[in-house]
Amino acid sequence: MDRRDFIKASLAGSAVISLSTLLSCSQSVNVKPVPKRKLGKTGEMLSVIGFGGILVRDEEQSNANDAVAKAFDRGINYYDVAPSYGNAEVKLGPALKPYRNRSFLACKTQERTKEGAEKELNESLKTLETDHVDLYQLHALTTINDVETAFGPGGAMEVFVKAKKEGKARFLGFSAHSEKAALLAMEKFDFDTILFPINFAAWFQGNFGPRVVAKAKEKDMGILALKGLAYSRRKEDEERKYKKCWYNPIALEDNILADMALRFTFAQGVTAAIPPGEPLFFPTALDIATNIIPVTPAEQEKLLETAKGLEPIFKTA
Repeated sequence: MDRRDFIKASLAGSAVISLSTLLSCSQSVNVKPVPKRKLGKTGEMLSVIGFGGILVRDEEQSNANDAVAKAFDRGINYYDVAPSYGNAEVKLGPALKPYRNRSFLACKTQERTKEGAEKELNESLKTLETDHVDLYQLHALTTINDVETAFGPGGAMEVFVKAKKEGKARFLGFSAHSEKAALLAMEKFDFDTILFPINFAAWFQGNFGPRVVAKAKEKDMGILALKGLAYSRRKEDEERKYKKCWYNPIALEDNILADMALRFTFAQGVTAAIPPGEPLFFPTALDIATNIIPVTPAEQEKLLETAKGLEPIFKTA
């Protein structure tokens, strides 16, 4: 039974499938490693698929260890986590420890003040069992006030600058769910990276992403992508099919659309993409990543047509 048949059978039986089991189903001696791309002006080479910490949230530690080991064997060297991801740091720290000096670890904080950010950074380092992170990010900048507070007197950016000087963070970046917040943050500081939703439906139907991507390229920032496999916003009365995914992802059986959508994301100058937190989608992203080819004009037109009528997960305000 191949991986797709295994997933269908398991879903039909309402089974809970661990990421390590899914990765085992797709393993063979002929599986190609995930390629790497340069991360902007940092010079770092990252696997084009990142391992999001949510994947191991609430997993047994043995399963988390196995999942990280299998992902590392596939060539994954980019791992991303945040304190807001439940117990993901608790699980990821020990699992990543054997590979820490050969991996790129990104962490975040939603704290906007100096006091809060400093406390959270030190707690994250302790929990992740490391003396530094490779990338520290302001997490989920959503409003202008978020940015102004972080950059104001006693703001979180004081901690960021200090952390880089002290070697607690090698590079500095931010993630955002707002074009206005992202553009303002890039004006205020010469960040190394941006982590941003780059999704075909949001791009075409919500006009969300083009200006931010253009500005990041202008500044030679490393561009990291979220939501490449998103389909649409989940309605309030709609069943939440995947507990680790707040939106509707592209259906598992729609391999053609998933392939086009993720390749569209990479076509925007993205170094690496983080798939949905639901483990079922991680092997699909790995499969696509081993054969990233340019999106053809016909495929772009198909994505544009598919986006029409969808409620994208983000729109430009």
